[in-house]
Amino acid sequence: MRSALPQCEPAQLPACGSPARWGWLQQLRNQPELDPEPWLLALENGSLSADPDLLAVLAERLDPPSQRRLLAWWRQQPDPDPGLPSQVLRHRDGASAAWLLQQLAPGPGALGQALPLALLPLLGHQRQAAAWPVLLSWMRAPIATPLRRAALEGVARGLSVWPRHQLVAGLSDLAGDLDPQLAAPAVDLLARLPGARRALVPLRHCELDPQVSERLERRLAAIPVQPLLLVVHGRAGGQLPAELVALAAELECRRGAPVRLQALSAAPPPAATELLQPGQVLGLVPLLLLPGGHVRHDLPAIVRHWSAFARVQHWPFLGAWPRWQAALATELAGLATQDARPLLLHHPLEGPLAARYLTSLERRTGAHCVATPYSADHLAQLKLTLAAPALALALAANRLTDQLAEQVGPPLLQRPGLRQLLLAELEALP
Repeated sequence: MRSALPQCEPAQLPACGSPARWGWLQQLRNQPELDPEPWLLALENGSLSADPDLLAVLAERLDPPSQRRLLAWWRQQPDPDPGLPSQVLRHRDGASAAWLLQQLAPGPGALGQALPLALLPLLGHQRQAAAWPVLLSWMRAPIATPLRRAALEGVARGLSVWPRHQLVAGLSDLAGDLDPQLAAPAVDLLARLPGARRALVPLRHCELDPQVSERLERRLAAIPVQPLLLVVHGRAGGQLPAELVALAAELECRRGAPVRLQALSAAPPPAATELLQPGQVLGLVPLLLLPGGHVRHDLPAIVRHWSAFARVQHWPFLGAWPRWQAALATELAGLATQDARPLLLHHPLEGPLAARYLTSLERRTGAHCVATPYSADHLAQLKLTLAAPALALALAANRLTDQLAEQVGPPLLQRPGLRQLLLAELEALP
């Protein structure tokens, strides 16, 4: 049997620089049981110095209450060592996070540099929800760059737990900062998020420091881009309206990856060899505005067809996208008058799902949805009787927009706000 290791007492610790110190500390580390009380007392009464090598050994054996006790002592020192907290505070627990929040509570205007520089990264390491607004406020505050970088380091340490929308907004704002020491790491953190393209692509349209802009392009270039298949309605005989062809061409230039159109009114789909390389994932985006038969029946068949060639990432139909609905509401708001609620003319739908969707769309857009058959007689009558402001729920030119051009104006893709939003959303897809 191995003999028990001799007990190590604080008074026995060899002085710094002594050849015996390293071996003695190793012996202390190997103690099967170590009572931290005499060591904490020795540090608190000043008989022992808080040297880094000693702290490296003690920190492994301190439970959270002992860690906070040591930090409380550190906080009372006239010139506290900024490196001590990171050595000592290793556990994640609510009480430690609360202590850190308490120390930082006075805010950027009331604290010097040493304390926040030491504690902000540790606050992020705790990954507590209450830490996020504190880190965000320090990151955005008009204070010295080292302090803001310490807050950014805290954000980085807890990156996966912060509220996603607020995190992207905060880092995107910081990416436009005039200080590249803050802007460049913000871009790097955005690139670490799942689905990073959605966060990074909008930065291309922001004013960035030239070096940060180059960094952004490097991060985007490192993210694989899927080829896209845009499923559209098309016109009789599979004809593709010019606005859809132009959309696909511009989108392909922006993404740097193939973009093809598949019209529901055409018989053969695009050739797989035009769109896919071996091992690629295909992004399939239904640019359809209503949950009609095409969405419920034709789309599953299209997905099955392409699944024979590649793994398919299938996105919801365009009419269900919240940002598209919000943009549609903005477009309709420009048509509204005091006397009349705008009309949203759409192809007739059947079934309870369609009814629920139209009710939701009315609530989100403020318009009144009106089923509009595309027969020549009905369109001719509507041309004479339509009085309220109206918008055709048609992405590209069709019989409705052709016959009622004076009453409903151009199709949705010919309206700049809607077209730009759709381009931005499609560009940001994986």
